[in-house]
Amino acid sequence: MGRFYECHGHVMMRTEDYRASLERMSSFGISYFRDGGDAEGRTAEAKRWVLEHPELGIEYVTPVFATHRKGRYGDIVGRPFGDYKEFRSLIKEAASLGADFVKIMFSGIVTFKAFGELSCPPLEAGEIKELVNIAHGEGFAVMAHTNGKDAFMAAVEAGTDSIEHGVFIDEECLQALAESGSIWVPTLAAIIAFSGRSGSGDKARYTARPGFDAEITRLTAESHMASVRRGAELGAKIAAGSDSGAFGVPAGSGTLSEYALLWECGVPAESVIAVNELIRGRFRR
Repeated sequence: MGRFYECHGHVMMRTEDYRASLERMSSFGISYFRDGGDAEGRTAEAKRWVLEHPELGIEYVTPVFATHRKGRYGDIVGRPFGDYKEFRSLIKEAASLGADFVKIMFSGIVTFKAFGELSCPPLEAGEIKELVNIAHGEGFAVMAHTNGKDAFMAAVEAGTDSIEHGVFIDEECLQALAESGSIWVPTLAAIIAFSGRSGSGDKARYTARPGFDAEITRLTAESHMASVRRGAELGAKIAAGSDSGAFGVPAGSGTLSEYALLWECGVPAESVIAVNELIRGRFRR
């Protein structure tokens, strides 16, 4: 297999010691890391540090910080905008700090308390299209945090370069995805971490993390894996991104877990490698 790509991770999510995270990833054979940004914009500092340490063997790219509509989910990884003018200003600021691409939050996160429930309403389809158009017009590829079928379909139709997570989508979404140029990064390892799953296939057992409903986490994990399985059957472009740094997804080992989960869902190894390279080619300036 060679060295691994982490197409969705966070070196600043749960620790300020990004050096330790990056060194750990290097020890696991990770040669490419696409960060999802952080609220303080310190991933720009991490990028400079990686460039000063070529012995790590890691190519590191970042949006510096993600962007989200005021009042919606996203404070943990980025900065808010109130209108398109403010969004453009954030893009220009990120560019001045060395951003390689733009990350936008199109929806909330999974609550794991009711099946299909997200933490906040998604952006409207028209707004998603306009945000993608603005970012593309500024010369940036778009990475988009997206859950729920409406936001996912809107992201595909808007020409979003890579769609992250994609929990609670349907057959129509998967058909559209397979026919599009968009890449899906389902971050299976992060969803499995919340479900507390051990084993696989018929031997899988679920013990929900404290504060979450066990049956809901099981249904969420199984439905998400079923979507990835169906996406693979349809020939959708699926890349390996574990949400490394998030709850229950350690740097390094989380990435390897993501590869194993993709293979469990029937995504061919050669396809993962090829789509990872598409990510690498698109998300750079």
